[in-house]
Amino acid sequence: MVGCEIGLWQAGRSVKGGPLSEREEGTDSKTGLPQDAAGQILRLQDYETCRPDRVLREMRDYWDGIRRGRAIPARSDVDPRGIARTLDYAFILERIAPGAGRLRLAGRHLIDLMGMEVRGMPICAFLNTTSRGRFSDVLESVFKAPQIARLTLHGKADYARPALSAQMLLLPLRSDLGDVTRALGCLVAEGDTGIAPRRFDLIDDEVMPIIEGGKTVTPSPSTIGFAEGSAEFARRPGRRAPPTVTTAPPPETPEERRAMFRVIQTAPETE
Repeated sequence: MVGCEIGLWQAGRSVKGGPLSEREEGTDSKTGLPQDAAGQILRLQDYETCRPDRVLREMRDYWDGIRRGRAIPARSDVDPRGIARTLDYAFILERIAPGAGRLRLAGRHLIDLMGMEVRGMPICAFLNTTSRGRFSDVLESVFKAPQIARLTLHGKADYARPALSAQMLLLPLRSDLGDVTRALGCLVAEGDTGIAPRRFDLIDDEVMPIIEGGKTVTPSPSTIGFAEGSAEFARRPGRRAPPTVTTAPPPETPEERRAMFRVIQTAPETE
């Protein structure tokens, strides 16, 4: 997990955990802090470990809460104040093409994983190229069914890049026009990020109905409507063969040779 380094002062508590007063021995008279703690930089993750299951559960509960009896909530219903605890991991997608989504908003955690501002980038940028096809199929099923998807991701270990395990949740939203072309999601990675950018392999995916007991659509390639044409095209050779030209046999007799000549009449010249 990306740890945001902050100066964390344990004000009002001693090293042993008891109450701390300004006149207690070994403390600074101005700040009331232990003298040996001055300037100490601690990681927030040392005090509150990121738990992907908790983040995903809170995001799902929030999405269920803003539905208000509807099957799918609207994009305008999403209020960042309602997901304050998970805001760093949250994002909002816009469907721009079949199986493709662009990040409209993204939390700090996603920025740290890529090492740059990710707003406006395609969500598949977080995936390795070998996993983007399957991810595209899952994403399209979220918009088309619509349904919920949970993905298990893994970032391979490399030089200055420790192994990362991550979870992603995709929840459909309606746009202002009423069509399902938006999605609320979150991405949570466990471990030290190392050198950015970090990309992941799609290890497993699970789709869930938006209404308990409902049916789900199995993610499949977006070209399923052209399966027959695609299969026929795949069977064709990579290079088109030149057209066959048939020629008549050469004439053998004088009569056949004379038949090949054409008499062309020209208009008489006028003075």
